[in-house]
Parts: sequence; structure tokens; C-alpha cells
Amino acid sequence: MALFCINRYAGEEEQQEEAEDRARVLLERLRQQAKARQLKKQREAQPEGEEGEIPGGAGPGGEPGEGRGKRKRESEEQSCAQGQKTLKKKQRSHSSSEERADTEEAADGSTPLKKKKKENRRKSKVPQERTEADSEEDIKQRENRSNLKNKSSKRKKRDEETEGAETRNKENSERAEGNESTKELSLAASEEEANPPPSSLVVLADYDRRPVQKVQPFLPQWLAQPKLVQKRIKDNLVPIRDVPGIHPRLLKKLQMNGIESFFPVQAEVIPAVLQSASNGYLMGQGGYRPKDICVSAPTGSGKTLSFVIPVVQVLLDRVVCQVRALVVLPTKELAQQPISLQVSKVFNIYTDGTGLKVVLITGQKSFAKEQEMLVQKKVTGYCSLADIIVATPGRLTDHISQTPGFSLTELRFLIIDEADRMIDDMHQNCLNQIVKAAFQVENDSGSNVLFQRTKPGPLTAASSCYPQIPLQKLLFSATLTQDPEKLQQLDLFQPRLFTSAYSEKKTLGDGTETEQETNKKYTLPEGLSQCYVPCDLNSKPLLLLHFMLTMKFTRVLCFTNSREASHRLFLLVQAFGGVTVAEFSSRLPPNERQRTMKEFEQGKIQLLISTDATARGIDVKGVNYVINYDAPQFIRTYVHRVGRTARAGKAGVAFSLVLRIQERRFLRMLKDAGIQDIKKHPVKGNSLKPLVQQYEEALRRLEKTVKNERAQKRA
Repeated sequence: MALFCINRYAGEEEQQEEAEDRARVLLERLRQQAKARQLKKQREAQPEGEEGEIPGGAGPGGEPGEGRGKRKRESEEQSCAQGQKTLKKKQRSHSSSEERADTEEAADGSTPLKKKKKENRRKSKVPQERTEADSEEDIKQRENRSNLKNKSSKRKKRDEETEGAETRNKENSERAEGNESTKELSLAASEEEANPPPSSLVVLADYDRRPVQKVQPFLPQWLAQPKLVQKRIKDNLVPIRDVPGIHPRLLKKLQMNGIESFFPVQAEVIPAVLQSASNGYLMGQGGYRPKDICVSAPTGSGKTLSFVIPVVQVLLDRVVCQVRALVVLPTKELAQQPISLQVSKVFNIYTDGTGLKVVLITGQKSFAKEQEMLVQKKVTGYCSLADIIVATPGRLTDHISQTPGFSLTELRFLIIDEADRMIDDMHQNCLNQIVKAAFQVENDSGSNVLFQRTKPGPLTAASSCYPQIPLQKLLFSATLTQDPEKLQQLDLFQPRLFTSAYSEKKTLGDGTETEQETNKKYTLPEGLSQCYVPCDLNSKPLLLLHFMLTMKFTRVLCFTNSREASHRLFLLVQAFGGVTVAEFSSRLPPNERQRTMKEFEQGKIQLLISTDATARGIDVKGVNYVINYDAPQFIRTYVHRVGRTARAGKAGVAFSLVLRIQERRFLRMLKDAGIQDIKKHPVKGNSLKPLVQQYEEALRRLEKTVKNERAQKRA
């Protein structure tokens, strides 16, 4: 009924006319059925009258029998008249309902349909003639059925009562639910007509199953069309003298450190940074603000040297010591490691003999000691003691707010290493404080008002009348996000993106080779081989021991997901024996961690069990194998873990111990990141049986050791 009313009041006149035509057809059919019942009764009454004359003992004229027949005919005529009256009442009720609908439509502002109704009544004469012919056929069929069924008068009365009840039910249903009546009419018309008219009803909640098209992300031009950098290091080395613009002093330093060629990333990024500072650090090229630079390259591709060389060269001619370059690193381990060539170590190498001062503030020393390294108080005021600062976010914000005389108003380069982690770890507040401190107006009377910076805005005649030191941001990461919303938080200015791409050589039909660039989400080192081992939870320690004792793996870096897991695994392997093992996590003091890393690089330790503290940025020398004891939960963690081996074009192997329940998710994670060259490396259970007995003894020792450690903590 609701659908019918919706269509009716929506002004669909043609559909309403069809419904009215069907209603008239139904009424005409009911009339024909009533006439058929009357004829049926007359024919049944005639043989009954003839049989009644014989037992009545009438004379040869048959007058008494004729009288009875007349009475029956009169009663039948009366019943017919009553049937016609009921049909007229039905027509009146139906017409009254139509008039009510017309008045409602008039009240709603719709146009009346009286003229169209008259036209439809004229048109309905043709289908009425058809229904008369069809009704005669129905009458004959019903006569045959009635001869079999109507053997007693009781059953006749029951049939009449049921038929009357059916007609009443139809009247009530027509008045109450117009939708149901139209459905019945459409069904009746479909039986009689070869080509039924289309239904005027609309089925709600119906839909077609169509493949949903994937929404393609709309990226800014600098993200959609980056500068592609070759991934294959060995095939794309560039001699250091072929890179334009490098200072002869730095070329000599590079040769002294055994560097004769630049990696592809270094050969692209170093000239770009030097070009942005070709007019000195006071202004950009042509007097304009220099563009920010983002670099996304695999681990071990030389990103650190990509910003160390140009920053040192730009600051060679500085006169007054001020903080000109700031390197923000997410972890302490990435900022300071004495053996590996980390950020502070690399800066110290290339600033040696230049007069530039590099200061490291990571919380390794006391806060007061770091303040003495940063600023010095004189009679004229505070002066800076650092040109280049390497810092972690927390310690840097403390010095910005609490160290008197510490200023970033002369800052020229803001370098963010492992930028994706800086964004994900909610260090955005630190970056905002750095930018705010860089453009802070000093109230000191001794400061030069001419060179004080203001936040950059539109280029006008007033803003260009005096020089202003620009602030250029350099972002580096192996897994730099492609999400514009996250990158927007960094407030980059016309950024340029340098990203790695696979260089695949394909041979054509004529034998020539062509290089095809395929840009994937993440890129891994060229010489890396990846394998995964499906296993159970109980067999993971046995697999690690199998690799170390049976397969004779050396210089293995093993990763777990937590400090507790790394400590327990370290105690278990130590209790098993036969392997020189050590742990590396934040639960150890800094001095012990430095000693452990030194021994591992010297080959004294064969297995180093670590958390993700060493997974980012740390250049651990000589790692032959990486074992993911706990499968990483995120693709970025996997990329940084396996990137600890196969660095600088060397070969390396990465194994991942994956539980069978995690196998499908793990492979899907790699596939979504474009990593498909991982191989399955199953280990048979028979190869682990020789280790079981000694492993059970090691478990008992581990239990005792854990109890003793807990007792010591409680004490």
C-alpha cells in the first residue's frame, strides 16, 4: 500500500490509469461469474422440476409441475437481482474511493483526472468484449466441475457462502491495500493476456551487483612525479670527481676515507642541496626561498653522507659560530655509536680542520654538561659554541625551553633523519617548537634587527627589501610515507622527492636491452635474499639453535618484538651453550651496549639478540644474516630489520620465523608492499631431534635463572 501511495501522489498518471483499467476488468469479470452462477442454477433446477412432476401425481397437462418451475425461476431471478445490487454497491464503493483519491490529489495541488477517467471507460469497452468471450469459456469449465461437485444442496450452500466470503474479502482488500489489489490484477491479467502491461511498482532495496571501482589516490605533483634514483648500487656508481660543485677540500677528505665513487642517491642529492645554496646560506638561488628536499632510499644506500657533504661545504665560509644545521634523530642509538659511521661520527670526520663545531645532545651526559657544550656566557652576552647539532627530540626541546642563550634564529638546515618514525611517534610538537624557535624575535638590544627572521609569506617588495636567512628542510628515510596528509604536517615548501626505483633490464626481439623503471612502495637492498620458515611456537628456539649449530651461521642479528622476549631468548641460548651470544636492548646501560656492539663487529660475538632499537639507521658492520625470531607486525619494521644486512651493495640473507597462523597475513603484508621475491624454506622435524634433549635441560636452567632474577628484583 505504501508503494502504491507513493507512486500515486508522485503524479504518475499513466500508472494510475492502468490500475483503474485493471479494476474495471476485475469488476466485469465478477459480473460474468455472477451470470454464470445464475445460468448454472437454472439448468440444475430444470431437471429437478421434471423429476418432481412424476411423484406429484399431476395430470396430463402438468399444471402443478409448471407452477413449481415458475416459482423456482422467480426465486432465481430474485437472487440475480440481489447479485446485481451487490455488484452495483461494489462499483459505488470503488468509485467513491476513486473520488476520495481525486479530492486528496486536489488538496495536494495535483491536477484532476476526471476527463482521463471517462476516456479510459470508453477504452475499457474493447477489453470488456474480450473478457465476455473468455468468461463463456470459464462458464463451460465451471459447469463441468459443478456437475461433479454439486450433488447435494448442502454443498451448494457452502459453496455459495464461501464464494460470498471471498468477494467480501476482495472488497476489503481493495479498500485497505491498493498495492495488493494491483498485484492480484496484474496476475489475473497476465493469465488472460499474452502481453501483460509492465508493473508500475518499484521494488525497494533492490540493487545490481557491480564491481566496485577502486578509488585512485590523487597525489601532489612532487609525489606523483618524483626524481627516480637507481637502486642497483654496483651498476650505477659515480666517481666523486664527476659530481659537480664539491669543494676540493672535501674531495680530499673523501679520498682519505677510501671513497672513490658516490652511490646513486648521493650523486643525485648532493648537487641538489648545493644548488639550493649556490648564493651562500643567506639566501636561495636567485634570491628566492630554497625548496625542501625529501629522500626515500633503501637502507645502506648512503643517505647520511648525502646531507653531511653539502651541509659542511655550505658552512665552510661561516665567520661567527651560530647553530646553522640541526639534525634530529628518533633514537639515541642512531645518534651515537662509536664504532660505526653514524651521524655525529661522520660530521666529525668531515669537519676536522675546518673550524666547524659539532655537538651531540642525546641525554648521554648530564643536562648541565650539555649546556656548557652549547653556549658560553660572556660580558657581552651568550655566544654559541656549536655550528652543527645532532640531537634527539626530547633532549632538544628541553634545551630550547630551559637553556639560556640557546638560539636557533640563525638555523639554515633542518635535517630530519628517519622522518617517517618522527611523524609516527608523535614528535610533531618537537618540530613545531623548532620552527617557532627558528623564527623567534629576540629582544636583546645587541642583536641585529636587519637580519632577524620572520615567518615566510608571500613575496612582496617590502619582504624582499632586506635579506633573510631561509630555513630549508631535508627529510631522509628508507620508508618515507606517501600520505600527503601526514607530510602536510611538516609544512614543506615546494618539496622535491628523490626515490629509489627498480631498474629491470628486458631483452627485446632484436636482442637489445632496455631499462624499465617500476616504482614500488618500498625498496630493499640489492644483494638481499629473503626466506621465511613456517613453524610452531614451541619449535622457534630449536630452529634458531639449528641455524647457529647445524647450519653454522656467523654474525647473526636476531630481532624480537620486546625487551622481555629478547632477554629470555638470550638466557635460553646461553643455557644451551655452544654459541657466543649477547643481547642488545634499552634495558642495558649505554656503556655496556657500546661494548657489546664493538665485540659483535670484531667477530667475538656470533649471535646478537636485539629489539627494534638497532633496526633503524645503525650501520652494523659485517652482518651476514638477519633472523626475525618474532615476525614483524608492520611492513616498515620488516624493511628496517632486513636492511641491517646486504648494505652498500654487499650480499646478505634474511630469515623470518613465521607461525603457521601468521603465514597468510605475513605474505599478504609483503605482497601489498610490492615484495614478492621471498622464498619458503621449510625445516624438517628430524633435523631438530638431536637438539631436543639438551634443549629441555636448558629450559630447566632458564626457569631457575628467571626465578633468581625475580627474587633479586623483589629484594
